[in-house]
Amino acid sequence: MRIATLAAVVAALAVAAHAATPAKAPAKSGPFDLRDPTALISLLKTMDAKAEIARTEATVVFLNVTTPGGDFGAQYVDCDPKGKACRALVFSTAFSAKGVNLSKINEFNKGQVACRAFLADDGKPNVAYATLVNLRMTAEEAKQHVGVWQGCLASFGSFTKTVGG
Repeated sequence: MRIATLAAVVAALAVAAHAATPAKAPAKSGPFDLRDPTALISLLKTMDAKAEIARTEATVVFLNVTTPGGDFGAQYVDCDPKGKACRALVFSTAFSAKGVNLSKINEFNKGQVACRAFLADDGKPNVAYATLVNLRMTAEEAKQHVGVWQGCLASFGSFTKTVGG
């Protein structure tokens, strides 16, 4: 009887140990590296957006981004010769609002921490958001930066409606 009980306990412990073994995590396709423009392109796909590399000039990689809410540009700055290992990311777009002058742009900038507005050479009001990027940034942190950028778009959009009429 003791041997049968001992065998049952050992069997129960073996089953419990097997059940407690964590399932294998799905294989990763590689570490997330926001310094590489292709990481942002992949991330934006998960957010119902599409991005593509438009061109590369020296140490800058330009992206065109299309979202359900509108289009904008992204620039990776200070990249290595392969267009990877970039040091900064800038989101930007132009607005077609009329009547937005430099004085109004300065007014907007005084109330902002993350977003910067400016008048482009063609006179159109633009807004931009820049962040440094590094190897330690996670996909969730990158999504937070995209969220800040979306906030910039919303606040500058509201601003241009009140100023430009």
